[in-house]
Amino acid sequence: MSTTATEAPTLRTNLSEYAVTKAMRDGRVKSELVNLDFCGPTPAHNGFKAMVRESAFDAGELAIVTYLQAKAYGKPYVLLPAPISGRFQHHCAGFNIDFGHLDPKDIEGKKVGVRSYAQTTGLWIRGVLRHEYGVDLDKVTWMTLIDGHLAEYKDPENCIRLPAGSAIPQMMLDGEISAALLGEDMPKDPRVRTLVPDAQAAAKTWYAREGIVPINHMFAVHKDLSKKRPDIVRELYRMVAESRALAEGGVPAVFPPLGLEANRKGLQLAIDWALDQKIIPHRLSVDELFDDVTGSLG
Repeated sequence: MSTTATEAPTLRTNLSEYAVTKAMRDGRVKSELVNLDFCGPTPAHNGFKAMVRESAFDAGELAIVTYLQAKAYGKPYVLLPAPISGRFQHHCAGFNIDFGHLDPKDIEGKKVGVRSYAQTTGLWIRGVLRHEYGVDLDKVTWMTLIDGHLAEYKDPENCIRLPAGSAIPQMMLDGEISAALLGEDMPKDPRVRTLVPDAQAAAKTWYAREGIVPINHMFAVHKDLSKKRPDIVRELYRMVAESRALAEGGVPAVFPPLGLEANRKGLQLAIDWALDQKIIPHRLSVDELFDDVTGSLG
């Protein structure tokens, strides 16, 4: 954070441009209290490692799994109850039907690709496979491309690192792996099927029962900023909320809400599944993800 005696401080900010953040990024949402230097990489997830390992940014988005790990390993960030992205994840496990039909439990004993074991999309879809379809995740060999964002974290023993330059979508299409956990990178190929049967309908049924839209990324700030300038943290929350309100076409119909209590159930599920999948080393409470300032927002 840089500032002079007469100027509003400038925060090094890592935030991608989404529908809900566009008004912050393009300057329609302004502040007299703080300036935001959007100096993070595109896409923002390429800056998560620098954020949690080097405190490279004062504020910005973090994947919820990355934040849970950061909290578990004592990194100096605090969460705002402000989701930046989220969606249903049931459609994010795919396979090539040319190599035979797969039901969810059929991946036991097989190789399944995922960019990083600690990737948030992977957390959510593995949780669905385990808790909705009875998949024993320990019986799957997870083929990964990269390590997690936290230096202290080590993948479970049933993870194998792929050679650099491997392309998980193509490996799935070629039958080198049985299935893949992919978000936007799922191939638009007629041979690809979702591992979860009728994934869109399954997601709607799950939502009707659970009332949760899985969170991908949330806004976070360095804890020193929250201690020294709670007014700026409150201002950041206002800016995020106002930017959401200005989203072209409105906030997506399937999107996590603002506010701690509105997200408590979803955050608790992320914690439970992260612990179950050996992504965090010990249990966290929802309330300890926030401090006195951020926990009272909204």
